[in-house]
Amino acid sequence: MRVLLLLSLFFLSCNRDNTTEQPAPVAYRITKSVSYNNINVDVVIDKPAFNEVDVLITYHGTVQSDSDILPAAENALNQFKNVLSRQDMMIVSVAHPQLTILFGDNINQAEAALLWIKHKANQELGITVKKIFLAGHSQGGYLVTRLNTMHQTNGVIANAPGPLNLVFRCQLEEDGQTPASYVCRNLKNVYGTTSANSNAYYQRSLLNFTNGYKSDILFVQGLKDMAIQIYSWPTFKQDVLNCSNCLNRQFVEIPEAGHGALFESQTAKTEFNNFIKSR
Repeated sequence: MRVLLLLSLFFLSCNRDNTTEQPAPVAYRITKSVSYNNINVDVVIDKPAFNEVDVLITYHGTVQSDSDILPAAENALNQFKNVLSRQDMMIVSVAHPQLTILFGDNINQAEAALLWIKHKANQELGITVKKIFLAGHSQGGYLVTRLNTMHQTNGVIANAPGPLNLVFRCQLEEDGQTPASYVCRNLKNVYGTTSANSNAYYQRSLLNFTNGYKSDILFVQGLKDMAIQIYSWPTFKQDVLNCSNCLNRQFVEIPEAGHGALFESQTAKTEFNNFIKSR
C-alpha cells in the first residue's frame, strides 16, 4: 500500500511538472503585409486581449498621395474604434492602394484582406475569428458595398459611399465646373471622355452595384454632404431599395451632418452599434 501511494504521488508530481500553462491573451497594434491568392496588401491590426474575436474590417476614403495610404488606414481604424461601443472586437484596417491604378481596381486588394481574415488569420495570428463585419467611409464605403456583392459576412456598414456616379462627376471635371482629380484623369487616359465612353465610367460607379447584396447592409449618409454626392444619392437609395435579390438594407440619413456623418452624429453612432449588436 505504501509503495502504491508513493508511486501515485510520483506520477502526480510528474504530470504537474509537465503541464504548461497557456499564455494570457495580449492586446497589440501592428502593421502587417498580408497575402491571398498572390495579392498583397498592408493592414493595421488592432487586437484586444482576447484570442477568440469578432472582427471589424475597415476601409479608408480617398487620399491624394501614395504616402498617405497607411496613415489613412490608421486614421480609419481610430475613427471606427471611437464609434464602436465594444472593447472586445479586433479591428483590421486595410491600406488599399489608389493613385497608381484605375478607380475601382483596388477591389482586388480589398477582397484579399477580407479573404485573408476569413481563411488565414487564425493560423498566422494564433487567434479564432468568429463574426466578420465590414465598414467603410467614402471610397471605403464604395469598396465594402461592392464586396457585399461578392462575399457573405455578418454585416456591412457604408458611410457616405462613393463616388456614386462617375459619369456625372467626371463630366463636371471635363467642363471645368469642379477641380480635376486623379480619379477622372486616370479614367480619361484609358477610356477617353465621358461623352465618348460613358458606359465605361458607369460600370465603375457605385450606381452599378445596387443588386445582389449577400449580407445585411447599413448605409449612413449626411444630407449636408457635398453636392456631387447628394445629386445621385436619391437615385442610388431607390435602386438599392428596389433590389429583389438583396438581404436587408437599412438607410440612416442625418439632416444636419456632412460627409463624416457616422463620426459626427450620435444617432448614426447608435445605429452603427445596434446594427453590429443585432447580428
